[in-house]
Amino acid sequence: MKKRLYLSFICAAALLLQYCNTSSTDKEAAADANTASAVKERTIWTKEEANAWYAKQAWLVGCDFLPSTAINQLEMWQAETFDTTTINRELGWAAATGMNTVRVYLHDLLYQQDSTGFLQRMDVFLQIAARHGIKPLFVLFDSVWDPYPKPGKQRDPKPGVHNSGWVQNPGKEALLDNTQYPRLEQYTKAVVAKFANDDRVLGWDVWNEPENMNNEHYRKMESPDKPKIVEGLLKQVFEWARSVNPQQPLTAGLWDGDWSSPEKLKSIETLMIEQSDVISFHNYEDSTSFEKDIQDLQRYGKPLLCTEYMARGNNSTFQGSLPIAKRYNVAAYNWGLVDGKSQTKYAWDSWKKAYTGEPPVWFHDIFRKDGTPYIQAEVDLIKKLTGK
Repeated sequence: MKKRLYLSFICAAALLLQYCNTSSTDKEAAADANTASAVKERTIWTKEEANAWYAKQAWLVGCDFLPSTAINQLEMWQAETFDTTTINRELGWAAATGMNTVRVYLHDLLYQQDSTGFLQRMDVFLQIAARHGIKPLFVLFDSVWDPYPKPGKQRDPKPGVHNSGWVQNPGKEALLDNTQYPRLEQYTKAVVAKFANDDRVLGWDVWNEPENMNNEHYRKMESPDKPKIVEGLLKQVFEWARSVNPQQPLTAGLWDGDWSSPEKLKSIETLMIEQSDVISFHNYEDSTSFEKDIQDLQRYGKPLLCTEYMARGNNSTFQGSLPIAKRYNVAAYNWGLVDGKSQTKYAWDSWKKAYTGEPPVWFHDIFRKDGTPYIQAEVDLIKKLTGK
């Protein structure tokens, strides 16, 4: 009898200890969110405030960054696969070309899975980036590719397929279930609040291509109401992020459509422009289209950031777009740095067309895995334009 009582006591104590440890982590995460919510919400930046911030920055040149050893956002940031050696090496290559910023995707499931550890790993990433003189633009949410993200071990790349493992954030289930929105709010507020006054962070891209319905493979999995639902949630995300008073700008990038006049904008595009402290956009077309987008968006009188460009097979090139970006003092982030598990050297059509071996022309990316440039002349041009 005494033995049974002793064993029962031990089991109860172990369960209590486990609960306390879990509660400690949860309490820390909740404290961050609660502290953030207590901060006075700032307003959307005026043109004067936005341009004053931009005047303090060097010309911003960088890339959308994913270490070559990660297939997606989850694999980049999860504790088991957070590869600081590769991150440090590859950011070093970026800095050596003259890049001073990178655009980096986060994920709400990372915060749900391990809030304390995730924020700590973000801090480690910022330490590494700062050593290379690089300031990240963090992306909070993303509507592109697989709508069914799952934490844990990520699948292997599908040979020859562009971004075969990239996942949406939030996933379809969370997007369609508004009872999960408080969780998304906590993630947004806690992450932004943690680094709201951190000079190592350039800014916050709150939602990548929010109304994107994706290619034929994933479109059949999407809710037909996705654009409408995302539009309603996007405004809330801007408000959540702004409520913790970040010193950095908030933005969400235009990516598809006719921006030549306010009357031609979709309602979600009008929302993105009205809510953004600085204006961002994507352009994967030729230099004429790139310059036209800049000229169309100059009417808002705010700094412009092109947060995605450079798709060689689509006539979007460094030689065509980057000199124009410098002439207009537009920040420029090309997609991809090092050929890796994301396989973005293959074109978008790789979802329908079989590729065997290396494509005849790389679609994205600058370096091979050993650090040698895919095209030396491109690296030379970036160095020349950035004064490296």
